[in-house]
Amino acid sequence: MTDSGELTWRKSSQSANNPTCAEVAWPPGGDVLVRHSLEPHGPVLRFTRAEWDSFLVGAKGGEFDDEDAG
Repeated sequence: MTDSGELTWRKSSQSANNPTCAEVAWPPGGDVLVRHSLEPHGPVLRFTRAEWDSFLVGAKGGEFDDEDAG
């Protein structure tokens, strides 16, 4: 795996005031890496681009919305 210290990690602009969020990086090769912002040296999840794209479609479509929240 690519050393995560060499990557540019990004987080959503929607989480600007929230220090606990996910960060995403795109290493060479096309995969997508995800980590917890408070644990930059902790575990990293790796997804293929197809898996990531499917997740984004589901998230944008409300697939993961909690019906009991609010």
